[in-house]
Amino acid sequence: MHIRQLEKMEKAIIINISTNKREKLFAEESLEELNGLVLAAGAKTIDKQFQYRQKISPKFLIGEGKVEELKELKSKSSADLIVFDQALSPAQQHALEEKIQCKVIDRTQLILDIFAQRAHSNEGKLQVELAQLNYMLPRLTGKGTALSRLGGGIGTRGPGEKKLEEDRRRIQDRISKIRKDIRKIQNRRLNQRKKRGRGPVPLVSIVGYTNAGKSTLFNTLTKENKFVSSQLFATLDPVIRRVNLPDGSFFFLSDTVGFIRNLPVELRTAFQATLEEVKEADCICHVIDFISDRSINQIKAVEKTLSEIGVQDIPVIKVYNKTDLLDNREEILKKNNDLNEDSVYISAKYEMGIKSLKQKISSVVFKDFETFDLCIPISRKNLIRSFPKWSIVLKKRENSDSYLLKILAEPEKMISFLPFMHKGEKKW
Repeated sequence: MHIRQLEKMEKAIIINISTNKREKLFAEESLEELNGLVLAAGAKTIDKQFQYRQKISPKFLIGEGKVEELKELKSKSSADLIVFDQALSPAQQHALEEKIQCKVIDRTQLILDIFAQRAHSNEGKLQVELAQLNYMLPRLTGKGTALSRLGGGIGTRGPGEKKLEEDRRRIQDRISKIRKDIRKIQNRRLNQRKKRGRGPVPLVSIVGYTNAGKSTLFNTLTKENKFVSSQLFATLDPVIRRVNLPDGSFFFLSDTVGFIRNLPVELRTAFQATLEEVKEADCICHVIDFISDRSINQIKAVEKTLSEIGVQDIPVIKVYNKTDLLDNREEILKKNNDLNEDSVYISAKYEMGIKSLKQKISSVVFKDFETFDLCIPISRKNLIRSFPKWSIVLKKRENSDSYLLKILAEPEKMISFLPFMHKGEKKW
């Protein structure tokens, strides 16, 4: 990043408040993640604050003494905004801004701002705008020009000031329109899933905590050139591509938005269409940042979200990524807290362990399939037309009097084809 860019970055003070000992233990970790979100939004953290308070202040969330401290710190540091790790009510946000005379946002609004910057597809933009309008609507009531006191920058991207300054009725009309548009997208996705469902090709979804390396793995498996960044929420829009396996079979791979601890409910609702793709998967690859000190908590956050969207019955492969940053196998085994047959260790960046991962995926999604060799007389070639509906044709060769086929299918589907099972020496 150039020096000139750094000079233009907004300066943020971030703050976490804990009300019990358990929250206090995770405060440093949570603030570090908030710092990453601030950076991803295009700002820089100049100070980190923490308060342990047994009872939340209804007016400010934090104590009045802490508010005065933030006001003085803001004045001395010329900070542009204050970011709370916890959710703020509209009244608390307004009271803090009036008292400190500074833009104040919470974790939810910060993530919404990042999503507004990163969404590129029409679907992604609609989902973000819906989430932002739902979040901002209660904050507009009785304030006239909603964001005039906030200025520009983080927390004001997306729909923009003009749209957010419309009266409540017009904003609700806009929300209704967006919901209708998103329903159309959901219906289109449903039709696409139905089409996929008529065939045997399985769908594998990549999930994981944001910045675990999902997009890098997606690129490695599909030979794509999808945008990759070390920042949180580097990519948003879901993508589905074909992945070929060595035996000629293949599956569809879906990349999804990165999960995060305490994912705002506004986003979970808005991105339901994206999460539906995960629910339709035949297998889930849970990508884990193996070198992160927070990997255990990140695993729990992802598993919690998966449980909430109802995918408990879908097979999950735990993919421990970034093993190239560990010195040796002994270190891998020592660090691993989940050594079992459903775990694979890879480096998506350097394609280490990718062969094992493909084998593991194949064994899961094609566990009920077997390979069959068929010899179909040319006079019965009409039979071949039905194959794509319930099998995967791995090889096909035409001879003078017949077709030789190697297909992958479920055994019960092959009963009527027993007379055509190829016997004797293979002619491939």
